[in-house]
Amino acid sequence: MAGRWLDLRWAPGFLCMPLIMEMASGARDPSTKAHEHIQFWAPGVNQTAMADCRAVCTLNTSDCCDFIRMNPDCRSEGGYLDYLEGIFCHFSPPLLPLAITLYVFWLLYLFLILGVTAAKFFCPNLSAISTNLKLSHNVAGVTFLAFGNGAPDIFSALVAFSDPRTAGLAIGALFGAGVLVTTVVAGGITILHPFMAASRPFLRDITFYMVAVFLTFTALYLGRITLAWALGYLGLYVFYVVTVILCTWVYQRQRSTSLIHSMPETPEMLSDSEEDQVSSNTNSYDYGDEYRPLLLGQETTAQILIQALNPLDYRKWRTQSMSCKLLKVVKLPVEFLLLLTVPVVDPDKDDRNWKRPLNCLQLVVSPLVLVLTLQSGAYGVYEICGLLPVWAVVVIVGTALASVTFFATSNREPPRLHWLFAFLGFLTSALWINAAATEVVNILRSLGVVFRLSNTVLGLTLLAWGNSIGDAFSDFTLARQGYPRMAFSACFGGIIFNILVGVGLGCLLQIARNHAAEVKLEPDGLLVWVLASALGLSLVFSLVSVPLQCFRLSKAYGLCLLLFYATFLVVVLLTEFGVIHLKRV
Repeated sequence: MAGRWLDLRWAPGFLCMPLIMEMASGARDPSTKAHEHIQFWAPGVNQTAMADCRAVCTLNTSDCCDFIRMNPDCRSEGGYLDYLEGIFCHFSPPLLPLAITLYVFWLLYLFLILGVTAAKFFCPNLSAISTNLKLSHNVAGVTFLAFGNGAPDIFSALVAFSDPRTAGLAIGALFGAGVLVTTVVAGGITILHPFMAASRPFLRDITFYMVAVFLTFTALYLGRITLAWALGYLGLYVFYVVTVILCTWVYQRQRSTSLIHSMPETPEMLSDSEEDQVSSNTNSYDYGDEYRPLLLGQETTAQILIQALNPLDYRKWRTQSMSCKLLKVVKLPVEFLLLLTVPVVDPDKDDRNWKRPLNCLQLVVSPLVLVLTLQSGAYGVYEICGLLPVWAVVVIVGTALASVTFFATSNREPPRLHWLFAFLGFLTSALWINAAATEVVNILRSLGVVFRLSNTVLGLTLLAWGNSIGDAFSDFTLARQGYPRMAFSACFGGIIFNILVGVGLGCLLQIARNHAAEVKLEPDGLLVWVLASALGLSLVFSLVSVPLQCFRLSKAYGLCLLLFYATFLVVVLLTEFGVIHLKRV
């Protein structure tokens, strides 16, 4: 059996691991041509199994490249690079470890791109939009700012749901991030700073999240998500937003009519006062501080442009540690590219971050980025009437608009319609995040083919860890600064948005794009049920144990959550490699 599944000439052994279990019997049937092509490569091997791209590891090294190029299951629906072709066609077998190493470093850099784009460009523009629309803090917090914080997770889910072969990545990432946040992040917060939780917000958020998990569990059991089901996800999130607004209004009304100074502060009151303090600190943060010009006085247009495109603050650079300097050097190319292409509006500044030469340049560059990143540039290279490509028309129109703006404005005062740049920055940063998320999904799928790992495992580990690490560090920082209630509330509020909007919007777009009645879900056997069950158990554990502790969360509670996550990972890996399995009758 080993000789049938593994060619000993394949090098090295750890890259294409031998099959430890048969391929799922429900794999998609190949077409007739693919059938014959596979028979030509590996006669005697099950044809249905060979239709799966992971079967490339069973072939001779001389056949792998042709198999990757001609097998439809190995093609990516989007993205700029074909990672599977790069591994099997452009690297010789002795250099395959080098190829995997380069892919891993590129994956880490893509996660860095996602984090920088969301934190310094996407979220500030969303905050500016909510300010211009005069939204309250509560409405903005559960809509625009929740979208900003969950942007990497949402866009990764949208990309993964766009292809049935990678839908398992979306389920694994959303559920995996849920388990990670509700155990490791929540447990780390209570270990760093034990506190008394706000009872009503905690019970509200965990109840909504359990309902969302139950809906997804049911959808997995049924194996499909219909249009009504997808709309139900989005409707539930709207209901959650309305509930948050009503609860806040009721609480503020009670607070205003009570003698608050003669009563001991409740956990909810402490949470609200803490939220106001943190909110003021957060709003006072100057997103453009890194890019503030060092020279005072009258500046020329060229000086303004050079300083606006400089991502390095030399005063901060001199005081930073060596590790921070290295990280900054790694981020410099990304920050420079984003500064060039993504406008940022800051309402807290007197000039609202108006940089006349840079903003005029962005009127040309930002629309060009939009058309070249939308559908991986497919629309940008389309020729209008066979004469001019779309990108050329965009450059001409953008240049004309930039010229008018440049001569109609001044360096000192922002124009009246400067707030429109926030929408342009929002769209541009969103498409940058979407492009990076597409590459992340394609790399993870390629690594899954090479290492013969399921999409669910890749989603709940690498994708979930990469998308959640920024939120984890932010919550831990809040806890160390003395705001554990805010950090603990963020654990549940963010993942509610991710799972409801990620699944609902992802499936809704897929249904609209394919004009289908439903989205098929193909769970990776027992593994996805282990994942869903673990998330449900972690929520039930918190729902029961936190009230039993009278909402006083101790270090022991945090350690129990960390132990739960470690046990969960062990069970997942044992299930993936077939040690834990269901007996077939």
